[in-house]
Amino acid sequence: MLIAMNRFTLQPGKAGEFETRWRERESYLAGVPGFLRFRLLRLDETHFSSYAEWASPDAFQAWTESEAFRKAHSHRMPPGILDGHPHLECWDVVMEMEG
Repeated sequence: MLIAMNRFTLQPGKAGEFETRWRERESYLAGVPGFLRFRLLRLDETHFSSYAEWASPDAFQAWTESEAFRKAHSHRMPPGILDGHPHLECWDVVMEMEG
């Protein structure tokens, strides 16, 4: 399993606009082979992460090369919301525990 996370730093006062933008956007993830789960995480009012679980690194790679990916990423955040570019981190799951 692979976890793909993008870390976002926002301009002050833009959290509501950022969250709304995510809620209203078409992700194109439904039905993508290997996609398991998505979450948008908030640390505080200026720090967020998108979190996506993938069945394998190959499934994630195929998503990044797909037309669905291009569509999902064609509508960027409007200027003035982000404080810099997102930072992508991909993590291999080496252990899992459920409660």
